[in-house]
Amino acid sequence: EVHVVESGGGSVQSGGSLRLSCVFSEITQSIRSMGWFRQNPGGRREGLANIDPRDGEKIYAKSVKDRFTISQDLDAKTLYLAVENLKPEDSAIYYCAADDSTKSSSEVYRIDLGASAAIDNPIDYWGKGILVIVSS
Repeated sequence: EVHVVESGGGSVQSGGSLRLSCVFSEITQSIRSMGWFRQNPGGRREGLANIDPRDGEKIYAKSVKDRFTISQDLDAKTLYLAVENLKPEDSAIYYCAADDSTKSSSEVYRIDLGASAAIDNPIDYWGKGILVIVSS
């Protein structure tokens, strides 16, 4: 079983930046994507970005693509999300997740690409989440 631990959250002022990290106990060959989603106080889940660890291909939600950057360090078994120009509406619990081709979870996070296009990403492994609070 793969374990995931996020870090790097906190409180920042509007316009500030953070770098979120997510360490995996292992990144197996069956993991076909790793990504980030967030959940706001109202419980709405929003997919932000993901990356294919095999070729580095990245996908971003339209709402954050100009401000958020996903990256990976496979040697360190770590996934990152650099978030810039933070706004109060970015306040949420941020989760790291991974899709494993050998699993079949019914939970997903949806990345909205815009123009009525979206990608659902299975959540087979995920962390406990980290809180980001952006004050105006």
